[in-house]
Amino acid sequence: MEITETHDSPLAPEPSEDCLVIQEILSGNTAAFKVLQKKYQRQITSLLRRMVRDHDDVQDLVQETFIKAYRALASFQCEHSFEKWLYKIASNNCIDYLRRKRFNIISMDKPIGTSDGGEMMMELEDPDSPQPDAEMLQRERTIRLQEAFEALPPKYKEVIRMRHEEEMDYQEIADKLDLPLGTVKAHIFRARQMMYKKLQKHVYLFES
Repeated sequence: MEITETHDSPLAPEPSEDCLVIQEILSGNTAAFKVLQKKYQRQITSLLRRMVRDHDDVQDLVQETFIKAYRALASFQCEHSFEKWLYKIASNNCIDYLRRKRFNIISMDKPIGTSDGGEMMMELEDPDSPQPDAEMLQRERTIRLQEAFEALPPKYKEVIRMRHEEEMDYQEIADKLDLPLGTVKAHIFRARQMMYKKLQKHVYLFES
């Protein structure tokens, strides 16, 4: 009788703890995302504090990082490190924030005086990738953001308006509305989630 030698195929690596949680979330248990949030909140906050000084801005960026990670969770590949993937989202989000901050300080609309007494406009242009008219793009962004804002429930509208239009910090909002600080933070987080969801189909407008 002929004996055939067999070779066992190598075992696939066991999925990581993070991957198991992600699979649970994608299967419908969205509440499990809190496990990842709790696990990495401190690391992400520490990372962002090294790049941004303002405490409330750091908290905003941490919230945005987890919202964006949640929205993109289906694209995560389990053979990679979730922690590194999350760090990349946080870093890119922070870079976008710092870029916006810089552009807010330097106005692109004001003319610059030249040595001969004339004026010229500052323009940022990529010759290899023509961009749509900046004014039209900004107008479209404003419209879509306003639509997303108007769709919010009144209690969420108020905290977003106070945070971003009046530039109040979390404690000031809590004091003015006579709400616990934790409630204010939760309202802002939930409001941003709702706005991100509303803006998903217009994401091309906000890609830099």
